[in-house]
Amino acid sequence: MYRIRDEWGEFLVRLARRAVEEYVRNGRTIKPPGDTPPELWEKMGVFVTLNRRHAPPQAALRGCIGFPLPIYPLVEATIKAAIYAAVDDPRFPPVRESELDDLVVEVSVLTPPELIEGPPAERPGKIKVGRDGLIVEKGIYSGLLLPQVPVEWGWDEEEFLAQTCWKAGLPPDCWLDEDTRVYRFAAEVFEEEKPWGPVRRKPIV
Repeated sequence: MYRIRDEWGEFLVRLARRAVEEYVRNGRTIKPPGDTPPELWEKMGVFVTLNRRHAPPQAALRGCIGFPLPIYPLVEATIKAAIYAAVDDPRFPPVRESELDDLVVEVSVLTPPELIEGPPAERPGKIKVGRDGLIVEKGIYSGLLLPQVPVEWGWDEEEFLAQTCWKAGLPPDCWLDEDTRVYRFAAEVFEEEKPWGPVRRKPIV
């Protein structure tokens, strides 16, 4: 995966914003714009996060859904993820029109997940908070946390692994099991400073 240019990040954030607003207001799914850069038709993983602008940082989340694997063209995946984050995140009720002016949009473009090989006890030494996101899989259970999450919560690598296990609905120490698979990935993150405001590349650390 190549580096996402700042102007492409801005394009994706604006696209996600339009997708959310059009679906919440009118129940319609927008189409990829005709001026979409050709590079954004490449298949990539992406997550869209909606945050409440006036809430405390650790209570700001309003929705976050995406695709960890590159199964859709990035432009299409961004539209889908934005709508799902607004209305299909099972942790929250669907976003109401009255909330739109208080939400800021964040888009995370992901590298393909890489399996962390070796003994489970060595996994904390093979990840880095502020660089890696994690996916934990065991049986039918799976959980993902983006790279920015442990930074925002002040977790170290072991706590990050434990919290990803919990996100998967598994015991927090399941990362020590031989039959648990742990993947790492990187992300480039872009966010609005305010609704429809300037878009910036978000530093994770």
